[in-house]
Amino acid sequence: MKPVWMALLAGLALAGCERKAAPPVPAPSASATAAVSGPERRIVALGDSLFAGYGLRPAEAYPVRLEAALRARGINARIVNAGVSGDTTADGLGRLDFTLGSQPRAPDLVILCLGGNDMLRALPASESKANVNAILGKLEARKVPTLVMGMLAAPNLGADYAHQFNPIFPAATKAHHAALVPFFLAPVIDHPELRQADHIHPTAKGVEVLVAATVDQVVAALGKSAKRD
Repeated sequence: MKPVWMALLAGLALAGCERKAAPPVPAPSASATAAVSGPERRIVALGDSLFAGYGLRPAEAYPVRLEAALRARGINARIVNAGVSGDTTADGLGRLDFTLGSQPRAPDLVILCLGGNDMLRALPASESKANVNAILGKLEARKVPTLVMGMLAAPNLGADYAHQFNPIFPAATKAHHAALVPFFLAPVIDHPELRQADHIHPTAKGVEVLVAATVDQVVAALGKSAKRD
């Protein structure tokens, strides 16, 4: 995602009419890696600027903080941050094979966060749907478990577009036996203090809130990977 997407502001502001208290952020553990054990669980985070860490220091990006949260739970996780700002679903599909092929072995899990740029550019939902299904189809064929960070259309794009775009991720994950976080940005969308000045990307604290809201689903997806092994 890029800051030119200011047109999204009005739509996102409509997503929540009531100001809510910010979600709690778990305090980091001083011995976060002390209890780490077991085989290394390799995760590829394939996505756009929400993974790349737009506007943040590299150490504050979601995949980096997620790895720390997993290791704080004793999971020997290593996450490859394959987030590229501005990527669409077509871009992600185009670099999927290279990304997987550059890993020393097949990942135990792929976390997918694409679609936001398709929506913000109002690209045809049919193309986004085809790309998401192609990505998940390739991962399913490789027997790589996948967790998809879903996206919803901004209200200002209209009901017709939302009707076409919003079902993409639930339907594709169901068809390809992937796990789904229905709306990745849900924990921060009602909290402007957790979003940067562009009103889209999370702040460092916002990232911590996103991690806290999704880490259990990542652990569950890794559990399915362990059963596969």
